Amino acid sequence: RYRGYIHLKIIPGASDAAIRHALSLASAVSLNIEAPGRAHFARLSSYKDYDRDIIAPLKLMAAETAKGAEFNRVRCTTQFIVGASDESDREIVRYMDGIYNRLKFERVYFSAYQTGLGRPELPGEQRFTLSADDRLTREHRLYQVDFLLRSYKFQPDEISYGADGNLDLTRDPKETWALLHPEFFPVRLNSADKEALLRIPGIGPVSVKQILKYRKLFHFHSFVELGIKGKLAEKAAKYTDFS
Repeated sequence: RYRGYIHLKIIPGASDAAIRHALSLASAVSLNIEAPGRAHFARLSSYKDYDRDIIAPLKLMAAETAKGAEFNRVRCTTQFIVGASDESDREIVRYMDGIYNRLKFERVYFSAYQTGLGRPELPGEQRFTLSADDRLTREHRLYQVDFLLRSYKFQPDEISYGADGNLDLTRDPKETWALLHPEFFPVRLNSADKEALLRIPGIGPVSVKQILKYRKLFHFHSFVELGIKGKLAEKAAKYTDFS
């Protein structure tokens, strides 16, 4: 019997029996949600049904891998194709939050739609408002929001969007929040709790762990003592206090 890592891809519309068989064999399974909602999905496929072929299998995967279920050791993941339809980042984040909090999936991934690979009638082929670089930046911003929700204890309603429902491509969402909440800063590195430290732009969970560990031994006076340098230190300096 093979005891290594097996990641199986579930195809849309797979039968319940096929999904359960995959779960019995795999270390992890994934089925791509593709789009946030049936309206956007319908623009991508005319022969697949969003509720039947995507949502129902995702819910089955969640139920069969829930705590106490037969396959609770199996990891479940999914992925959005960003920009294939005309969805907004706000819509994607709303669905992502549901995937984490209701389905309890391990991870959500994002892939920027690349023009020229799909049918001409796809919204992503007809809209050229973003350059190739901007499409990748949009993907990156969504990953940043993903980390804010999973690792930084942000809530979905704390994420800011433009009038079009999309994230700012010029600034990371954590710093956007900081600029909108000047009353929260500066954060005192030598006394603030973990949750407050995680709100500082330029400082992540690894640095926060180091701060909490070593400030028990001595008083910090600079970012050099924390191993935070360059642009990250410059960014964090705007929002911190060493007193």
